[in-house]
Amino acid sequence: MPVGPAAHGTAPTAADATVGLAADYFQTYSVVGLLTVVGVLFVAVAFGAGRLLRPVVPTPEKLLTYECGVDPVGEGWAHTQVRYYVYAFLYVIFAVDSIFLFPWATVFADPGYGATTLVEMFVFLGFLAVGLLYAYKKGVLSWT
Repeated sequence: MPVGPAAHGTAPTAADATVGLAADYFQTYSVVGLLTVVGVLFVAVAFGAGRLLRPVVPTPEKLLTYECGVDPVGEGWAHTQVRYYVYAFLYVIFAVDSIFLFPWATVFADPGYGATTLVEMFVFLGFLAVGLLYAYKKGVLSWT
């Protein structure tokens, strides 16, 4: 037995189509919401089960800081030199550069994109050059 306007002998209207689209729209988000709730519950149950099932026997050995099997010596506070962060930053700059080069090379060959991609690449390389010049002026690139 038909339901809706077809049951009364009238043709479906644009409003009926809009209601149908809205129902489909919210149904897809309800599936995402349900999966999110199930995921959060799964993690909560796993952590709760781990907390209930694990043995709790605190000993002085278990409370020590673990350093690759070696007993800790000295304080837990250690100074880290900033230059290591600068080297990591320089690595990220050049890694991003190499990641950008491959798609650029493929798009550069397409007709109509040559001049645009060439300008974009030189702007990008200009930013990299400014960063490299800054690192050079700060003396970061000299190994001591």
